[in-house]
Amino acid sequence: MDSATLRALQAPLKERYRADPAAALTPIGAVGRFSDGGVTCTVAGFAGPVRAGLHRATGGDGSDACSADMLLEALLAYAGVTLRSVATSMGVELGQVSLRAEGTFDARGTLGIDRAAPVGAQDVVVTIEVDGPERRAGRAAARPSGADDREVLRRRPEPEHAAADRRPAALLNTRYGRRSREGVHG
Repeated sequence: MDSATLRALQAPLKERYRADPAAALTPIGAVGRFSDGGVTCTVAGFAGPVRAGLHRATGGDGSDACSADMLLEALLAYAGVTLRSVATSMGVELGQVSLRAEGTFDARGTLGIDRAAPVGAQDVVVTIEVDGPERRAGRAAARPSGADDREVLRRRPEPEHAAADRRPAALLNTRYGRRSREGVHG
């Protein structure tokens, strides 16, 4: 889809939401059931039901989807569609894009063996890598005198700055999160 087609598709929606802001509040949701045995929950998905169960680190056998992986998959889908929509609307050519979400969970918290250990996904990092003309232009414009690409890419903008900066290059080169398997980002 090109920018003109997307804008034409969204124009009546934008007009409606400007006139009636309450109409823009769109419900979203998901449903699940305990329809199978074991420690599982079957979630209705777009492509059919998905049965989530215990991760191997907490006693699962690997035959069910990991709910934490499903959470990260949903996060990537949301981030990817949003990025592509904004870029298309702005007429920005993204080129090749890859998305990755990583995080950890402390099995001690999930298993209840250490009350100080957190329960649930921690240190989630979403990385979006873009190799297109807009990224290359953004890197060149953001490069301080004497800095090379590796030095510029190692610096991570503060999330508040990145959220406030709506220029395409800033949107395409932002990395949120604190840690990944390789260590602290910054």
